[in-house]
Amino acid sequence: MLLTHTRSQELEAIYSDHHGWLVNLLRRKLGNIDNANDLAQDTFARILTGRDKDVIREPRAYLTTIASRLTAQYFRRLALERAYLDALAGMPEETAPSPETRILIVEALTAVSRVLDALSPRVRDIFLLSQLDGLTYAEIASQFDMSVNAVQKSMIRAFQHCYAAVYAP
Repeated sequence: MLLTHTRSQELEAIYSDHHGWLVNLLRRKLGNIDNANDLAQDTFARILTGRDKDVIREPRAYLTTIASRLTAQYFRRLALERAYLDALAGMPEETAPSPETRILIVEALTAVSRVLDALSPRVRDIFLLSQLDGLTYAEIASQFDMSVNAVQKSMIRAFQHCYAAVYAP
């Protein structure tokens, strides 16, 4: 992506004026300066690679929004990693996956989580009850006090969303 001279100057000014502030904000949320620096850099990288070409009128609000989303992703990844490692702890050592495989699995779980998080909460819950818990559409309909047809429509939306997330360019 080519930046215009004006856009480049604007982003440079935002970085120099607000980087320290953002790192301190993230350090308070994360409790760790190294992670705060990483997420601050990721925040500015998102701005650089973003499609939004408008002038950023409220830089701190804009940075806070992006950083908050990245922080949520960070904590979600930590929770997934912790849950996965807890599950591994119960396995016999000789059947446990290699460290490389563990990293790949955590990355895959994070990607799946991101896709599911983009669904509405109700559609996501219906999808998970069907796919993970094995409930029938009738059981889900009863649980949500809705028709089987409404459950089917929610499942169609979920499948379409997952298909687009995996196969769309």
